[in-house]
Amino acid sequence: MSATVTVSADEADIRLDRWLRRHHPGLPQSAIQKLCRTGQVRVDGARVEAATRLAAGQAVRLPPLDPAPAAPEPRRPPDPKLAAALQAAVLYRDDYLIVLNKPPGLPVQGGPGIAVHLDAALDALRFGADRPRLVHRLDRDTSGVLVLARTAGVAGKLAAAFRTRAMQKTYWAVVARRPIPPEGRIDLPLRRLSGPRGGRSAPAERNDPEATHAITDFVTLDHAGKLAWLELHPLTGRTHQLRVHCVAIGAPILGDIAYAAPDQNGAFGATVAGLSEALHLHARALRMPHPAGGTLVVEADLPPHMEQTFRTLGFSAPPARAPRRERGEGAATERSTA
Repeated sequence: MSATVTVSADEADIRLDRWLRRHHPGLPQSAIQKLCRTGQVRVDGARVEAATRLAAGQAVRLPPLDPAPAAPEPRRPPDPKLAAALQAAVLYRDDYLIVLNKPPGLPVQGGPGIAVHLDAALDALRFGADRPRLVHRLDRDTSGVLVLARTAGVAGKLAAAFRTRAMQKTYWAVVARRPIPPEGRIDLPLRRLSGPRGGRSAPAERNDPEATHAITDFVTLDHAGKLAWLELHPLTGRTHQLRVHCVAIGAPILGDIAYAAPDQNGAFGATVAGLSEALHLHARALRMPHPAGGTLVVEADLPPHMEQTFRTLGFSAPPARAPRRERGEGAATERSTA
């Protein structure tokens, strides 16, 4: 016998497939797709796709799901050292979300050959509440501001905001050439690569049916010899967008051996001067709508290897300002005690 479940306010804007997995842990994606395709799962009486986003108050009709899917295996507790490092990396925390300064070298999610990653260690960031949820990603070697949602409903709202320009993202990078002109906009479509290079992106022709538009604004903040400090503002969120766009303007990010040609502008010759070979890309700041109203602004200090590079090159970076939640023009701001 079918059952009807009402979507709660905290579950608003969650994808149907994710909502189903929350209510029925272990239900495989293939089964969800079939239930939707055959009309066995309906929302407000209508057929829907697995990617449909739900609204509070909608009625989801479910068929009998017997036998019940097996519950997932219990997660292993995170390594104590990693747990302590993540707790120390918290920049901001309230009842709705947590913001971290993600260290470089830590993958956000698992994959082939990846045993240690942030997603597996999120229990360390419960702080007496539910396990937080990922709502966006940073590359393994990119450091800086990363947001976690503390409830399913907030996760849906933040994920929706990340799909728009409501999230104003600021990155800092050290690149291997001073761009000419020193500031501008990179409007270059990208496409995902398949085969052995899967998971990476490449420039695409505008008429390529697999291309997605990608736009990045940039400005040069300082330079030393052939190296430059760029501030980057991605207006879209494509995989490796900033790395591909910097290569496209002839200014590969220092340490980016995955995208820059080995000799592009002598990108890696700079390491002979004692600079780190690690990727020099940092998510410096995020200005975002807060789920409870107002605007949250969070900044993250540079990771150690970029701090050292800045000192060596004579770049003067201001320290990150304390997180602030702006409630409106002329209104007082609320600061985190995290």
